Amino acid sequence: MQVKLVEGDSAGTVTALYMASEGLNHDELDFEFLGNVSGEPYLVQTNVYVNGTGNREQRHTLWFDPTAAFHTYSFLWNRYSILFLVDEVPIRVFANKEENGAPYPKNQAMGVQGSVWNADDWATQGGRVKTNWSHAPFVSTFRGFEIDACELSPETDDIASSKCGRVGEFWWDKPRMSGLNRHKSHQLKWVRRRHLVYDYCMDSGRFFEMPRECIV
Repeated sequence: MQVKLVEGDSAGTVTALYMASEGLNHDELDFEFLGNVSGEPYLVQTNVYVNGTGNREQRHTLWFDPTAAFHTYSFLWNRYSILFLVDEVPIRVFANKEENGAPYPKNQAMGVQGSVWNADDWATQGGRVKTNWSHAPFVSTFRGFEIDACELSPETDDIASSKCGRVGEFWWDKPRMSGLNRHKSHQLKWVRRRHLVYDYCMDSGRFFEMPRECIV
């Protein structure tokens, strides 16, 4: 999806692009763009929910002004990992570590959604900066939606028995898609070094037990 974010003072707002299944025990993949005070950088928060449980946030700054032009934000989701990409640059890899006992979203069909909403209790500087409604309306623009996926009807199809559950059935599940190539790996390292500002795995071990997916 190509997205151009709210211009000017967007404090308190969140623009979201996400994939989600239905129900309380849902799976979900999030891009959440946290509004800013004019002149401050936007933050992009990514998160992964599995069986209704999230709390797997990472936050990054961006290397461009996301309000000045459209940029492309993508998910690559397969049985090996989930990639969050910005203009084809990977900013996050959530690897499948089921062998370590870590949960991984693979058993529920997800649709794609977008929204702009008020979250001034937490979105900007931890909720210290509230939404200034005199600047409304707050507009983010979405365009250029593209999807390449296995289509599944949750009402009638079962993933395990459908073609969506067959190993290697689609290009994104081929063995060559099991990891980043050298160029993409270098891009990810650059993003983590220059733009990562929060990673829940870094809090793990200090405040609570290290999640299994964070164990290298």
